[in-house]
Amino acid sequence: MAEKAEREVLVLAGREVAITNPRKVLFPEAGYSKLDVVHYFLAVADGALRGAGGRPNVLVRYPNGIHDEFFYQKRTPQTRPDWIEVAALKFPSGRTAEEIVPRDAAALAWMANLACLELHPHPVRADDLDHPDELRVDLDPVAGIEWPQLREVARVVHATLDDFGLVGWPKTSGSRGIHVNVRIDRRWTFVEVRRAAVALAREVERRAPALATSKWWKEERHGVFIDYNQNAKDRTVAAAYSVRPRPDARVSAPLTWGEIDQCDPGDFTLATMPRRYAESGDRHAPIDQHPGSLEALLELAARHERDGLGDAPWPPQYKKQPGEAPRVQPSRARATPAGSPGRRVPKHPLIEVARARRKEEALQQLESWKARYPDAAAWLQPADVLVDSMRGRSATWTRVRVNLQHVPIQQRPAQEQLEPSLEEISGWSGPPRKPSRARTPA
Repeated sequence: MAEKAEREVLVLAGREVAITNPRKVLFPEAGYSKLDVVHYFLAVADGALRGAGGRPNVLVRYPNGIHDEFFYQKRTPQTRPDWIEVAALKFPSGRTAEEIVPRDAAALAWMANLACLELHPHPVRADDLDHPDELRVDLDPVAGIEWPQLREVARVVHATLDDFGLVGWPKTSGSRGIHVNVRIDRRWTFVEVRRAAVALAREVERRAPALATSKWWKEERHGVFIDYNQNAKDRTVAAAYSVRPRPDARVSAPLTWGEIDQCDPGDFTLATMPRRYAESGDRHAPIDQHPGSLEALLELAARHERDGLGDAPWPPQYKKQPGEAPRVQPSRARATPAGSPGRRVPKHPLIEVARARRKEEALQQLESWKARYPDAAAWLQPADVLVDSMRGRSATWTRVRVNLQHVPIQQRPAQEQLEPSLEEISGWSGPPRKPSRARTPA
């Protein structure tokens, strides 16, 4: 007779939470198990609930560890304890889902038992799903940008928020970026909050044009991208204290503004954060005491519109919005060069060089392409290599494109025919669809 799978039962907040396969290793390099992740969330529970508690959360699950496939689960499993709270959300697609609303340490442990490493809350409370109480500033460095430049942009964000009467709470993303959360009064819709985020991103870009960008299309970005679309409805980001799928088990660490200049993202891991939390508490503990108004940012957005600067592009899965310019990817847009009447050339010379089910395979294909075209590869800058996670019918896949803008025209390779075909790899009969939250392992 087969032995029963190993399990461990914890009693938390008066509730029993069963941890199945507690010794299963989720972080091979660091050796951390599922039970280690559970104990981590219990050690920082109050802080984690401050960021994700009382909000509907998407489950981001790594059932076989960080190096295997993972998935986003919007719908809470049907088989769940009756004390697990859910909230019914309606998405821009018209679909609905009941998402988990954690309220206590028991709920966090139950989520961790599902190998949910990252807390991905929506910026709304469960009692009002239409009015966000958080504006999110996501600083996303393009390839080749290191921590020092991120810190410089974060300082500009800090000063800009101060000038608009808003209090920002910074944290490491746990990956390469910085997040700044801003508590706001629950008076505005998602569309209005995103509009304010666009105005903020453009103002930061205006103040630091060499360091930051608000450009949505990857081929137009430089430095640090201020991802205003993280404020669109149905978008979520990793909350404070989330564990990220990195070999060293980094976590998203709340910071004071002064700590940004003193720390490195690698300082904060599943091993070090509990000690920091026990000694110093949650750096964001007062965040709910400082809700702010978006009126000044919305006034700036109105001035932008009067000056001819309309809405910024939305993510591709959203319907065309009023006032939004045509969503024409710059690499597909064409212009007529001076002195060449009637001759039209791509605005950005992009070619696709790799596509694969797994990111690692796509990157190997990229290296093979570089080996075939060493003269062109020598001209590439880090930001010229664009790695995209794409949504197929039943799974995600990775696409790698190369921007040949720095390669002399006579040395630019032509687009090759790639295998597998788009239909084979994605399962879609039309153009590939880019996901809102699809990811591949880091």
